[in-house]
Amino acid sequence: MSRVLVTGANSGIGRATAIELAEAGYEVWAAMRNPDKATKLMEGAADAADQIRPIALDVDQDESVQTAIATIVREGGPIDALINNAGIAMNAVVEDVDIAHGKAVFETNFWGLIRCTQAVLPAMRERRSGHIVNVSSVAGRIAALGQVVYSASKWAVEAMSESLAQEMAGFGVRVSIIEPGVTRTAILPKNMGHPEPTAYAGHYRRMLHFYAKGMVANTSAESVAHVVRGALENPLPQLRYPCAWAGPEICERRAKLSDQEWVALGACESDNEYYEEFERLFGISIRPD
Repeated sequence: MSRVLVTGANSGIGRATAIELAEAGYEVWAAMRNPDKATKLMEGAADAADQIRPIALDVDQDESVQTAIATIVREGGPIDALINNAGIAMNAVVEDVDIAHGKAVFETNFWGLIRCTQAVLPAMRERRSGHIVNVSSVAGRIAALGQVVYSASKWAVEAMSESLAQEMAGFGVRVSIIEPGVTRTAILPKNMGHPEPTAYAGHYRRMLHFYAKGMVANTSAESVAHVVRGALENPLPQLRYPCAWAGPEICERRAKLSDQEWVALGACESDNEYYEEFERLFGISIRPD
């Protein structure tokens, strides 16, 4: 049996991952700021609920992370895998960014991941065994329109993960990056707004139509959780796992775009022109029904 710590496990991909792994026989420590919010998690796990142990952990706080890790090791034993999933979203173009809000996003999405990884890495390195799985986003591979801070935080996750994979290659610790496209989770309805008034209404409209199209596709958090489990159990090391709606297509095609094509996409004057060009470049329709 493997012992796994999943952050942000009270909802969305984190909750689905905790349930998926528990049902597969893993011992799951489900981390969240407030374990009182674990009701849906435990109900969803049903017969596998005895495999899940909710624990208080705030990825923004050094002491909280250290206390939680110490508790797990003391009461359960060594952590075999860390699923860095906790994250928050933010909509804004560069001119509209609220810097204090933006710093809070980085605190969770990047520094929170660093905190948790630093807390488990020494023991994994010494055992020459372990697995760090970082939940990034398709926004970590493309500069998502109207989401400059969120996207930048996920680009940072990608860079950290690439660095960590090389750093750990000689110590027997594996690193995997999960790159979901649009997934049906609670983060979407919570993040449908944008700064107003603004000169960038068209940018936000196009961004929201992208996500609306993804919501219609109705890709579940459970499908991403299945990819996370696959990453843990894959006998062949693989760094990246694009998944969910538009994830594989955007990750693959963005790498083939020239800088000129990318910049020109932003110059499309009408929404219809933008939708047509986006579909030509990425093979995905984001035109409203």
